[in-house]
Order: sequence, then structure tokens, then C-alpha cells
Amino acid sequence: MGLYLRKQLENKAEISVWQITETEEELIALSSVPTDEMEEIMLIRSESLRKQKLAVRALLNEVFEEKMYLSHHDNGQPYLENCVTNISITHTEKYVAIITHDEDELGIDIESLDRDFSAVEKKALSEDEIDDLEDDKEERSEQLAIYWCAKEAIYKRMSINHVDYAEQIEVEDFNLKDEGELEATFTHKDGHEEEFELGYMTFDNHVLVWIAE
Repeated sequence: MGLYLRKQLENKAEISVWQITETEEELIALSSVPTDEMEEIMLIRSESLRKQKLAVRALLNEVFEEKMYLSHHDNGQPYLENCVTNISITHTEKYVAIITHDEDELGIDIESLDRDFSAVEKKALSEDEIDDLEDDKEERSEQLAIYWCAKEAIYKRMSINHVDYAEQIEVEDFNLKDEGELEATFTHKDGHEEEFELGYMTFDNHVLVWIAE
């Protein structure tokens, strides 16, 4: 399938999504991965995860005119070695997605709605967030997916280790839509609060949430 979606936000951040339908060999041909990166990818035992990593590189080739070299900081945050553009990356078995911006800090997360999100309620939500959940099982599961993706996106945006999702990241109540906005607050351990706006969309039984500010 290749490039599935390309979306520019009001602040000029850009979201790009790749649907993984290719074989591993086809992705290798599309990705132009440097030898050292390819050696690391080939050490991954899971074929699905190897394909996800290759699809990220293929997506970078699609989005950027020049060949990009992807690396990671010690905390796992990705960056482009030969470009000042900021980037955040996420992937599932079926899709990979990136968000890019020349200046703003970023975060993005995608999840399949086939995943069981029941554990999210216990380990990642505050009491107020739990109170806002719907009784309907299907709607509740989608809400939990959006909560989780939002908190993951904020975690990536903040690039801080040891974050308590239930205590430090609070997502305001929202109405389920195919595409919408979220408001959230991140509370630092010293009590300082930062407020954020996020966007989200659902497609092909997946949830995608992003932050760019």
C-alpha cells in the first residue's frame, strides 16, 4: 500500500502514515537503509517488528527528498542525524506513522483497537478519567485507546523518564468522534503544570493521537 495518509496541521507540522502491506523484501528495496542500521534491524527476531522498522525508513524516503539517517538519543527519542527537523515515530503491525516539524516538540502514538486496553484503566488513568468512561463496552475500549495514545504522545513530547501516567498526565473529558481534539495537563514532579492540545483520529480500526507544540 505504501503512503496511506499525509496531513498538514495548522502550525505546519505534518503527519504521514504508511500502511504495511509489503513483504519484508519489498520494504528493504523501498527503504534504502544504511548498512549499519540494516544490520541492527536484521538482528530483531520478530518479522513483524522488522517490517515496522523498515516501513518507517520507507516512509522517511517518501516524505523527504534527501536520504535521511535515523538515530535515537539515549532515552529512545528519535532524531534525524542530517536534518534539523524534529520527528516523532509510532508503529503497529499494520501501520507506521511519523509527525515532523522544523521547530516544535512532537509526540505521536498509534494503536490498534483490537488490542485489549482494560489494563490501561488500572495503571494509567486518574479517578476523574475513570469516572468519565462510558458504560458501553465498545465505546469504553475506544476511549481507553485514545487516553493511552494521548498519554503516550505527551510522554514522547516531554521526553522525561519515569512519568506516572495516572498522576502526572490528565486528559480532559471528551466526546468520541472520528476526528477531534483533546485537552490535557502535564504536572511536573515539582508541581509545575503545562497545558497541551492534542489531535486524534480513528481509521481502519486504529487510533492515532498527536501533539505538536
